[in-house]
Amino acid sequence: MKKFISIICMLSFLFFFESCSSQSNMDPQVVTALVNSQDFSFHAQRANPTNYDVINIANSMPNVPATRIFDLTGSNYSIDVKPNNLEVVLPYFGRVFNPTYGSTTQNSYRFTSKDFTVNKSQNKKGRWIIKIKPNDVRTVDEIIIEVSKSGQALTSISSNDRQPISYDGYITKNEEQKVQP
Repeated sequence: MKKFISIICMLSFLFFFESCSSQSNMDPQVVTALVNSQDFSFHAQRANPTNYDVINIANSMPNVPATRIFDLTGSNYSIDVKPNNLEVVLPYFGRVFNPTYGSTTQNSYRFTSKDFTVNKSQNKKGRWIIKIKPNDVRTVDEIIIEVSKSGQALTSISSNDRQPISYDGYITKNEEQKVQP
């Protein structure tokens, strides 16, 4: 019996530390430096659509838990903000008012912008609010990224041809792309 209890204690100990290690907490000074440098990536972990038709369809599927949040972990969905380049690769779940038939790449948020403005502010609690307005993308009006002191972030995208959507995730420093010889 003692052996059984010690095994349960060790397993619970391992699960506890595994869940703690999966959370990404950054130093507030590192987060401030990333935001000020305008050289960071937002990695999406969950999508929060606002259209209840999409939520009802997802909830009606068999063997799927009833939720209005879509899990994106393990995917490479991100927003890369660099001083002269904005690259967005995010899925879209919701109603598109002007769809492009036959091309699935234009029905999600997949674009690169060279002409964009970034406005940042910090509220009293220390959360950064970053407003990005791409000027050379006709469908996206504004991207708002709210970054907490720990690096967790909430991104919302407002568009002129579809319903708004938000994403939960975290920010990291942009990695240098190594060219393979």
